[in-house]
Amino acid sequence: MLLLTSLLAIGVVAVHSAGVDLGSSQSFDFADLLTTRVTLMAVLACGVAWLTSFAPIDLLSDTTTGRRLAIILFTISMGLLLLVHVPGLGREVNGARRWLTIGGLGFQPSEIAKWSLVIIMAWYVANRAEVLQGYRSGFLPGLGIAMLLVLPIVSEDLGTAVLMSAVAICMLVAAGCRVWHAASLLPLAVLGFVAAVLVSSYRIDRLRAFLDPYADPQGYGYHILQSMASISGGGLTGRGLGNSVQKFGYLPEDTTDFVFSVISEELGIAGVLVVVGLLMAILVVGLRIARRATTIHHKVLVLGIMLTLGMQALINLMVVTGMAPTKGIALPLVSWGGTGWLMTSACLGLVWAVDRRTADRSADQAAPTALPVGNE
Repeated sequence: MLLLTSLLAIGVVAVHSAGVDLGSSQSFDFADLLTTRVTLMAVLACGVAWLTSFAPIDLLSDTTTGRRLAIILFTISMGLLLLVHVPGLGREVNGARRWLTIGGLGFQPSEIAKWSLVIIMAWYVANRAEVLQGYRSGFLPGLGIAMLLVLPIVSEDLGTAVLMSAVAICMLVAAGCRVWHAASLLPLAVLGFVAAVLVSSYRIDRLRAFLDPYADPQGYGYHILQSMASISGGGLTGRGLGNSVQKFGYLPEDTTDFVFSVISEELGIAGVLVVVGLLMAILVVGLRIARRATTIHHKVLVLGIMLTLGMQALINLMVVTGMAPTKGIALPLVSWGGTGWLMTSACLGLVWAVDRRTADRSADQAAPTALPVGNE
């Protein structure tokens, strides 16, 4: 919980700093910081994590209750993903329809689908453990469930679709599916990825920017060049909190996908090491919890949550440093995004719930058995 709160606190400060408007005359002090929507969302995320840490985690793997929950999550996720394309409900941002507005509230259905998939796949492998080594009986049905949620996302958010597919396959293999079953899909996956890139002009531009951003520094290479300029401008010590130059109209998406660049510029290597260190600490703690877990469901659930968090963070860090083509992948618990903060925190709370359940079982096993008292 401390690691989660620390990252959210850094995210609140970084988002507020990156979102400063140079042309605004409005004053902003510490008291205002405590009452903004960003801060309130971070507090709510901590509360959600605390609540889910007390969830009856064993019910998620139950044959009846777990199935019902999996069906509910699948239905809600699929419905929200389809509603994105309904005029008046779906909202287009930067050329992609990823946002949904219902009752004045805007959120990303892909975030709900991404984390729901982890819970659904954990239930699947726990209840199909005896047939997972079979290609048709175990691997393909599990993959099919994942693909049903992934396909509606591909056209609008290829990065999230790839992330969800990779996590689902890793969870299946970790639970008992054969590695060669997953490897057999590699040629088809490569062809699908290439096709998804070729049918979209902006994805082609992003690939060209990755290969040579200096070929068009004011066009498709502008985004990544500004990010690298922001990171290099911070140097070892940084310009100081709030003193970023690139955030004033130069660096696009400075409060969301590229907030790490602003952190690097303002706080230097020290800020970078703190953020990366906190993320790695969460992964290490999570993997230890997965190792200690006593059921396949608990192990795979925690592993899926850690894989999603870790892969997402890795993709974001590679993108902002120019090591991967630009993708709309946020840095978990740091980049601004209310849906992402809430869903990520809720799932980390489930990891805490697994740890609680494992500790309870260990205590029950260690407790001495009372001996019957006989008549003397």
